[in-house]
Amino acid sequence: MSERVVLAMSGGVDSSAAAYLLKQQGYEVIGLFMRSGATDEVCAIDDPQSLPVINVKSHKQGCCSASDAADARRVADELDIPFHALNFQDAFGRIKDYFADEYLAGRTPNPCVMCNNWLKFGRLWEFAKQVGATRIASGHYAQLQADESGSMQLLRGLDLSKDQSYVLFGIHPDLLPRIMFPVGGYQKTEIRELAGAARLETANKKDSQEICFIPDNDYAGFVNRYRGERQTAGNFVTQSGEVLGQHLGFERFTIGQRRGLGIAFGSPKFVLEIRPESCDVVLGDYEELGRKGLIADRTNWLAEVPRTFRCQAQIRYQHRPAECEVICRDDGTIEAHFDQPQYGVAPGQAFVCYDENRVLGGGWIRESLNQTEQVNETQVIQR
Repeated sequence: MSERVVLAMSGGVDSSAAAYLLKQQGYEVIGLFMRSGATDEVCAIDDPQSLPVINVKSHKQGCCSASDAADARRVADELDIPFHALNFQDAFGRIKDYFADEYLAGRTPNPCVMCNNWLKFGRLWEFAKQVGATRIASGHYAQLQADESGSMQLLRGLDLSKDQSYVLFGIHPDLLPRIMFPVGGYQKTEIRELAGAARLETANKKDSQEICFIPDNDYAGFVNRYRGERQTAGNFVTQSGEVLGQHLGFERFTIGQRRGLGIAFGSPKFVLEIRPESCDVVLGDYEELGRKGLIADRTNWLAEVPRTFRCQAQIRYQHRPAECEVICRDDGTIEAHFDQPQYGVAPGQAFVCYDENRVLGGGWIRESLNQTEQVNETQVIQR
């Protein structure tokens, strides 16, 4: 019998091509679409431990991703593979809670990383086990490779312009041997050509740029609708406390932001800090934005790392990796010091460590460190 693989199908060209490649390689593929919104169908499940599998019958499913579900279904039909949709409304509710609460706490969330941790490589594996599959797969641009000891390594995708390894750092290391990234060893142009040659419906479909539950990209509007109107308006201030103007809500801003401040200044100003307790948004010049280090918590390691090590690290998805020294501390946090100041270190974003193309792991930025703050050697873990 062929090995059974459950593939997360989003309705885009990458997961569609992944389905085609897996089938060409002889795997028995089951396509799975993860629904984020309420549907018009009722999921009657006798076993409360089972995942709510539903059929996709039409475009009108009462879900913001109905057209994507329909695209995924058509590709599955073209490839003659089984296709299911899972109602993840409750699980996506957890991600929405996280997203809104992070902004209201003055941090910048990354829902894509959380979705991968909680859903795509968590609940997906639960479903795979229920249907007798031994592997799970997705259309992410990343690669997996065994090292000399046989341990699985997570690597950047071959197409560095599309590399998605940053948003995968939080995967549980025990799952790595069960995961497949069929498109990770291709350039994006090759994937589109492959999909076109296979006559897949999604071959020329544009890549999605927005968060799936915020299709209009209005983050502040979502937060206000989801959590209700709150008093978040306040002042723009300098680091010394001088009031520069007023803003309509601190959830509209993120560290490093320059555009969309809603007020004109004599010179470019950047968001340096967000203070939710006072509703102040601190602005300053670009030079004031630089940070020499950071503290990150809630770490996840995909490789063995020493007490202190050097690496190249990213502080956001499209950040150019920066050389730094990382110190593991006995309170479970990590402290990073960059060789050169980094701009836009935002609490709430992921801090991901690389050894060249290999993902070592990382954590979530808790706070940035300015040039005067030093490592507390008494907190360094002894190994």
